[in-house]
Amino acid sequence: MFSNKDQFSTAAKIDFESQLAAVTALTNKAFESVAQLVDLSVSAAKASLEHSAAAAQQLLSAKDPQEFFALSAAQTQPNAEKVLAYNRNLASIASTTHAEFAKAAEAQIAETARKVGALVDEVAKNAPAGSENAIALLKSAIGNANASYEQLSKSTRQATEALEENMAKAVKQFSPVAEKITGRAKK
Repeated sequence: MFSNKDQFSTAAKIDFESQLAAVTALTNKAFESVAQLVDLSVSAAKASLEHSAAAAQQLLSAKDPQEFFALSAAQTQPNAEKVLAYNRNLASIASTTHAEFAKAAEAQIAETARKVGALVDEVAKNAPAGSENAIALLKSAIGNANASYEQLSKSTRQATEALEENMAKAVKQFSPVAEKITGRAKK
């Protein structure tokens, strides 16, 4: 039979290892997301530089002011479309990263809650007579903490969904404006 001290020590070690694994996984995901953001930004900067050089060459080849302004207006469309595509990619990376972080956090908290519950049950089996009220109080506190976390998690998911919906609405509202601008540029 294990003593309570040994049980807590073993539980603490297992929990630490589990948390270390979760932090490592989240850190790796964070680096992946940063790498994606860097790749997206570098690609956008490179494309912008190439587009700017080509646009400058085109503008320099204009024979008169009317052609210059027509070429300048025509270049508005690709720029608006690129900004829109960049923002969509950025939102996608952020949304995916957030979802993966939330999923990992929920899994970690659920596993920790399960382990703490199992430990409390084991301690309760080995507890001296008369400690039933303390064990019941501890179980109640753990239950309340789990319920609070679930409510917080639910609220966070709702806030994230609302943010994603607002971003989608903003993109929808920007798209017609960009199309209108590019439509004028084509004329």
